[in-house]
Amino acid sequence: MIHWNEIDTVLLDMDGTLLDLHFDNYFWLEHLPQKYAEHHGIAKPEALAKLSKQMAAKVGQLEWYCLDYWSELTGLPIAQLKHDVSHKIQFRPHVPDFLDAVRKAGKRSVIVTNAHRDSVDLKMHHTGLDAMVDRIISSHDYGYAKEDQAFWHSLSQDEGFEKSRAVLIDDSLAVLESAKRYGIGHLMCIHEPDSQKPKRQITDFHSIDAFTDVLPVPKDTPSE
Repeated sequence: MIHWNEIDTVLLDMDGTLLDLHFDNYFWLEHLPQKYAEHHGIAKPEALAKLSKQMAAKVGQLEWYCLDYWSELTGLPIAQLKHDVSHKIQFRPHVPDFLDAVRKAGKRSVIVTNAHRDSVDLKMHHTGLDAMVDRIISSHDYGYAKEDQAFWHSLSQDEGFEKSRAVLIDDSLAVLESAKRYGIGHLMCIHEPDSQKPKRQITDFHSIDAFTDVLPVPKDTPSE
């Protein structure tokens, strides 16, 4: 499904692509509402309803992913609270093997994530993912979410890659649509970003269940 001879740069989302989205979903939908309810003296369902309304107003915007923004809004130390459930941070299946194969194939691997740097640092501490790729870029570095065309312009100028020879693997349809509009040549979606939720049906993009389906061959391996 991926023509590796046509690709030099591998752009990889983090949450829901390389890492199981269950951690993030659990934090935002279970752990934070419970702490918000305790802090404000309200019932958890009411806390979840309030937070969900506030989040819905920021979907696709940089604030939606900004821990500082949510700390100010909720009155809670969001980055610190993430440590409470950090044991749920897990790789999606076969990710280290895939990243090793990408490196051996001579491709440049760059994580492009909307996650706040505090969240990135927490996940690097628990996974060692930063040692498996060439670079990690947060949308907060540029001031634009990946849903915004300005992110891709900034990334292209920063990394200097040929967009027709780049692949983006992401679990977000909105992000993939944005990358498509910008002209990223190869796009791939993840069927099951959260291991605790049912597999999605993806029709607009090529999609994969496991990274073993798209392993590149080592650079020095002769083709048959």
